[in-house]
Amino acid sequence: MSNPAVTQQPGAGGYGTNVQTGQWSTGLCSIFSDCLLGFMCPLALSCYTAHKYGEHCCLGCMLGGMTAMRTHMRLTYGIQGTVCNDAVMSCFCGTFDLCRMAREIRIRNGEV
Repeated sequence: MSNPAVTQQPGAGGYGTNVQTGQWSTGLCSIFSDCLLGFMCPLALSCYTAHKYGEHCCLGCMLGGMTAMRTHMRLTYGIQGTVCNDAVMSCFCGTFDLCRMAREIRIRNGEV
């Protein structure tokens, strides 16, 4: 059996290319449709985000649930940071951070 030779390297895309740099694909205050839902009904967006990430939708309703999901998402996607930073972001920038996590999942799934 022979393996096919790779003759071309993958090209750089738009969103979701920050995997190599260890950063989120978008900024904390980037405005997308996720933010409209996030500010009107953050509970619905947290349930949607948890579900899209493969977790139970009630994770967003639990104390510390969004921090845990943010930490897991950061580690899964190779994004730099600390658990302390995850807790601070979830606590003090809750809706903005929730919107960013929802965007990150959509970008990584190729939905944007």
